[in-house]
Amino acid sequence: MSSLILLAETGSDITPAIAARYGIRIVPMHVTFDTVTKDDGAFPPEEIRDYYRRTGKLPTTSGSTPEDFARVFDAIHAEDPEAQILYLAYSAVTTCSYQSAVIAAEGRDYITMVDTKQVSVGQCAAVVAVAKLLEQNPGMSVSEAAKAAEEICGRVQMGFLPENLEFLKAGGRVSNAAYLGSRILSLHPCIEILDGKLMATKKYRGKMEKVTLELVEDYAEKYALDRDLLWFIYTVDLPEAILDRAEERAKALGFREIRRVRANGVITTHGGPGAFGVAGYKKA
Repeated sequence: MSSLILLAETGSDITPAIAARYGIRIVPMHVTFDTVTKDDGAFPPEEIRDYYRRTGKLPTTSGSTPEDFARVFDAIHAEDPEAQILYLAYSAVTTCSYQSAVIAAEGRDYITMVDTKQVSVGQCAAVVAVAKLLEQNPGMSVSEAAKAAEEICGRVQMGFLPENLEFLKAGGRVSNAAYLGSRILSLHPCIEILDGKLMATKKYRGKMEKVTLELVEDYAEKYALDRDLLWFIYTVDLPEAILDRAEERAKALGFREIRRVRANGVITTHGGPGAFGVAGYKKA
């Protein structure tokens, strides 16, 4: 029986420890600083904050290329010619990565693809859930795993709160008026992943110490999340004390395990320093 290898991009923010634990292979996305392009995850995200402070400009992000995928596909196939690859993709409507994988997969019949319609820790949550399922069911075929993955991805719910809209304004995603209004009123729009798209929904008002707790409570109740596991995502400069209080609140709501993931470069570029988010699983 051939092995089944899971594949995702660095934009999933899957940590090296998680990847090693479940044998997940990672394809790089990219961050460009002026004329220098670096692989996402290969440099500390503090570089993005420092670059913006120094230049007043944001780096740009880009998806994985066909060459990135071909390199990883071939490496896996060389290690195990019988292996099947299940690529659980970063939301296809947000990046070119999925299409790059389609191009790279031509002539390679050992690759199956599923659009997770998730980003960042939402994608991470979906991939890890599939990895756990495969551990529990080692005889599962790739088609069975892909079908299960689609069901799992549909149950993952993710949202995050930027500390402020400065990076979103610098990237042209919000107007100067919206940015100034958010600063004056201390507003934090919740960016949710809905059908693969990043959508601004509820606005939270107040300091991050307060609104992070409200986000945890709202997600737990609004989406009736399974209490086995809740994921936190955060970017550079978010105080650990805020994460600790959010974890305490989650445990008080009945969550048995909370896993923290720090964002790589792609999400840091879009969300800015000090952002916080959650991802969980709606009950089947």
